[in-house]
Amino acid sequence: MHFNLTEDQQAFRNAARAFAEKSMAPHAAEWDEKHIFPVDVIREAGTLGFCGLYVPEEHGGLGLSRLDTSIVVEELAAACPSTAAFITIHNMATWMIASFGNDQVRSSFLPYLVTGEALASYCLTEPGAGSDAASLRSRAERDGDDYLITGSKVFISGAGSTQALVVMARTGGPDSGAKGISTFVVPGDAEGIQYGKAEDKMGWHSQPTRLVSFDQVRVPASNRLGEEGEGFAIAMKGLDGGRLNIATCSLGGAQAALLRARNYMHERQQFGKPLSAFQALQFKLADMATQLVAARQMVRLGAWKLDHQDPEATLHCAMAKRFATDACFDVCNDALQLHGGYGYIREYPLERYVRDLRVHQILEGTNEIMRLIAARRLLEPGVVEAIQ
Repeated sequence: MHFNLTEDQQAFRNAARAFAEKSMAPHAAEWDEKHIFPVDVIREAGTLGFCGLYVPEEHGGLGLSRLDTSIVVEELAAACPSTAAFITIHNMATWMIASFGNDQVRSSFLPYLVTGEALASYCLTEPGAGSDAASLRSRAERDGDDYLITGSKVFISGAGSTQALVVMARTGGPDSGAKGISTFVVPGDAEGIQYGKAEDKMGWHSQPTRLVSFDQVRVPASNRLGEEGEGFAIAMKGLDGGRLNIATCSLGGAQAALLRARNYMHERQQFGKPLSAFQALQFKLADMATQLVAARQMVRLGAWKLDHQDPEATLHCAMAKRFATDACFDVCNDALQLHGGYGYIREYPLERYVRDLRVHQILEGTNEIMRLIAARRLLEPGVVEAIQ
């Protein structure tokens, strides 16, 4: 693989960095402290194409590769991992509509979603179906030309403030498993939807997270993505990219933390010398950078595999998500440690990066599930021999 960024990739990176430094970084601490969902700034990102990064151009998106998308998202996350993470969730849901919706549902939603005029949430997790997503119990019953959706979803990012919900619900029997699930696009203000209170979270304060309940919510059959029973496969295809997106948000947070740690080591004096003069701390910085670079290469390899429809793309996405979110959390935590007591106070952003990156090890499939996905695939004949 070629490791230098192309001119186009450098241009995407520079545009994302300029936007993040101007419109996100100066406000990230306030968004976190006051729990502000910066919809106006997200819509501003949409004017640059960042709300339809890998949506095909024929549907109004930028049509970027997953590798190009990762380069953009890392820059956004360096300014605010929480806001960048929501933008990636919106992108995942929007891509699912573009990739699996019919012309009617595309024309109804995509013109507004790719510009950021409207925002989207991804609704898979339920109170009793987290890691075991195939056991979800929300139902979609056929009623003529419509479906009636009943059930509840939890931990839904953006819920209550988004205009489109990509919802997975069971159309098969109670024991139909993954093959009995279908996916629907539901307007966020549809009759019969109720939103719970905003969850009081450890991090990710710049995006609301709520329970969503559906009580006989009527949705046209044309709003179904793909065929009946294809919903779980569609959801998992979305999550391959979603896992890379969240891993990339960890990269951005870790890059920002590493830079701040380096600068602080030059500035802070102890025992008559700057921290940068102490070999133990030099080695810590070196280890942090090594972890970050290794994580970045795994994420970009996974993105390349997904772009090229490699048969082991899912394996690589799972491994990259697990490794990058673990490694980058450690980088942020070590950066906080290097700042001593200052790292623990909110005047410095390290504690925010630590709080925001912690959830990346849980969502889009916990890292324990990423290990399970990888292990099951690696135990199949010929996979270990072919992995590269």
